[in-house]
Amino acid sequence: MPPFFRHPASLEHDTGHGHPERADRIRAIEAELESREWLGWEPREAPAATEEQLLRVHPAEYVARVRDMSARGEAFDLDTPTSPGSYEAALRAAGGACALAEALLGGGERTGFSALRPPGHHAEWARALGFCLFANVAVASRHALDSLGAERVLVLDWDVHHGNGTNAIFHDSRDVLFVSIHQFPFWPGTGPLDDVGEGAGEGYSINLPVPGGTGEAAFLSLIEHIVMPVARQFRPDLILISAGYDAHRDDPLGGLMLDTASFASMSNRMRALGEELGAPVGAVLEGGYDLQALADSVAETMAALDRGPRQPEVARHPLADDAAEVLDRYWDL
Repeated sequence: MPPFFRHPASLEHDTGHGHPERADRIRAIEAELESREWLGWEPREAPAATEEQLLRVHPAEYVARVRDMSARGEAFDLDTPTSPGSYEAALRAAGGACALAEALLGGGERTGFSALRPPGHHAEWARALGFCLFANVAVASRHALDSLGAERVLVLDWDVHHGNGTNAIFHDSRDVLFVSIHQFPFWPGTGPLDDVGEGAGEGYSINLPVPGGTGEAAFLSLIEHIVMPVARQFRPDLILISAGYDAHRDDPLGGLMLDTASFASMSNRMRALGEELGAPVGAVLEGGYDLQALADSVAETMAALDRGPRQPEVARHPLADDAAEVLDRYWDL
C-alpha cells in the first residue's frame, strides 16, 4: 500500500495566532483521511533528515541558524516565524520527503505522499522565506541523485506561488528538471517565462506563469502539452510534485480558480506519465490555507495518484502556445 509520511512534530511548529501556515492544516488533512480510512494508504512516521542530507543543499551555518533561531523562537521575517518546536518539525518535513524518495526508488512503491510542515519550496540555499525553513523537495531530489541511484529527477510545482527556492537551487543543473505553474505577477515575484535556468542548466528550469483568475483548462493544457512532452524527452527516474493547494478557488492567499477535482485531474496525468516512463511519482505538501479545500484536495490527489483510468486529453490553451515559443529551442514541442 502507498506510504503516507507524517509526524506529530508538524503540530509543534507554532507560527502564532492568525498565521495561515498553521498546525490546523495537518489536523484537517489527517481528519479527512481518517474519515476515508486513509484511502488504503499506510501512515508512516517520517524520520528526521540527517545532517548529510541537509548539507547537500544547505550550508552548515544555515542549518545551525535554523536550529538556534528556533530554540529562541525568533522570526526570520514577518512571514516566517519559528518556535522551539520548529527545528524538529523542519527536520521531519525534509526527512519525510527523503523517506518518500527512498520508498519510491528503493522500496518498490509506485506512489506516496509526504504531508508535513513547514513547507519548503521558498527556502533557498541559505535563506528562509515564505513560511519555509528547509528546501524539502530539493533535499529529497539531491538525496535521490546522490544516494538512491537516480540520474534525473523531475519536479513539478503547482503551488500558486513560484517555487523560487527549488528554482534557484537547481538553476545551473541538468540533473533536476524543475517545472513550476504559478500565478504571475504575484509574490515572490520570480518565475517569468523567460527564466529557463543558466549555464549547464539552461533549458532545465521551466517556468509557466499564469495570470490571476486562471483555471483548470490552462493548468491541464500546460501539463499535457508542455510538461509531459518535455518529461518524455528528459526521462526522469523519479517524479516529485511540490503539491501546494493555494491555487484552489477557495484559498484566501491565492488568486487562481482551480477546484478540488482539478488536483485529481493533474495527479491523474502525472500518474499516467510516471507509468509511461517507468518513474514513480511522489507528492510533498507545500501550501494551501483553506482547511476544507486543502483536506479534500490532498485526499483527491492521493486517490488519483493511486488508481483510476487515464482522463481524456484537453485542448491546447494559448498559454501552452506561449510557453512552447520560448521552450522550443530546448525541447521538441
